[in-house]
Amino acid sequence: MRRSGNLVAGVAAAALLVGAVAGCGSGTGSGSGSGSGSGSGSGSGSGSGSGSGSGFGAGGGRPSATSEVVVRTSPIADRLAELPARVDGPKVVVGRADAPRTAQVLVDPKCGHCAQFEETGGEALLELAVDGRVKIEYGLASFLDQGGASGSVKAVNALRASAEAGKFAEYLAAVFASQPRGKYTDELLLKIADVVPGLRGEDFDAAVAGKRYGGWVAEAERGFEATGAQATPLVLVDGKPVGSRDGSMFDAAAFKEALKRVGIGAPA
Repeated sequence: MRRSGNLVAGVAAAALLVGAVAGCGSGTGSGSGSGSGSGSGSGSGSGSGSGSGSGFGAGGGRPSATSEVVVRTSPIADRLAELPARVDGPKVVVGRADAPRTAQVLVDPKCGHCAQFEETGGEALLELAVDGRVKIEYGLASFLDQGGASGSVKAVNALRASAEAGKFAEYLAAVFASQPRGKYTDELLLKIADVVPGLRGEDFDAAVAGKRYGGWVAEAERGFEATGAQATPLVLVDGKPVGSRDGSMFDAAAFKEALKRVGIGAPA
């Protein structure tokens, strides 16, 4: 297994547990984290939970590659516009700097399970960030491109550009809500940006088309690998997984309760 940084064995084990419930495997270690026990999890470009029974692949449950992609946004998009975001090394930090707690969220834009999370538990977490209860450190992986250029690299580059434009949280929600079964293309990423007020412009469009943040995308992937995680999505609070063992991360109400148990969103 590849390991770097100060890896706690429990985090690696937790990452595998995430995949066993539902997750897209990175294939960075000897197991895929997919629940299939296949090894790399990257052969088809999805590496996702074939043993989870969820029906989600690396874009499962989404429009086919040949169909018109329906661009969607989050039902809480107006609230997300209030959220500040800043780039901190290989991460994008969302929420108030003085928020009392921090949650780390690891996702790959082409992971179908990540889209499922972002539209359920992830949305609940963002609402808590809007309320100032937590700040979120997003680790944006792009390992699914290793299995067939799914467009994760393009999507992470565009997400980095949206952070520069002050629209990260809104665009993140729209990117996952509009996840295609096929590849993310520059054209699609710009079309998704159209639903985020104030995002499209000469600078953003040029950053997407010119892959301006390619170096940062690679840095973000290395940051993901350094955690030892072998599957996405993964949420860590104080270095421990939240909502992965029981699948509560895919249910907004259940995930809020799971967060309360670790002191996020609980009454003061």
